[in-house]
Amino acid sequence: MDIRKELAIVLDDVLALGGRAAGFTDGTALLGAVPELDSMAVVGVIAAIEEHFGVYLADDEIDGSSFATFGSLVALVEGKLS
Repeated sequence: MDIRKELAIVLDDVLALGGRAAGFTDGTALLGAVPELDSMAVVGVIAAIEEHFGVYLADDEIDGSSFATFGSLVALVEGKLS
């Protein structure tokens, strides 16, 4: 499974980015840089990640740094899958 590709698909679907997430790199800023990713959208993204990857993200595992960049979000998912 290509976690980066799958996560980009999840973000694209939840945030209705029209394919923009396919171009995200590890350094792509998310929170505060992607207008579609507001505080309400974060909840939807978390739910979609949990469903898509079959993981549970506890509240104490998630903070602003988790959504700082695409790479930090990938690292969070990779950590849950390992």
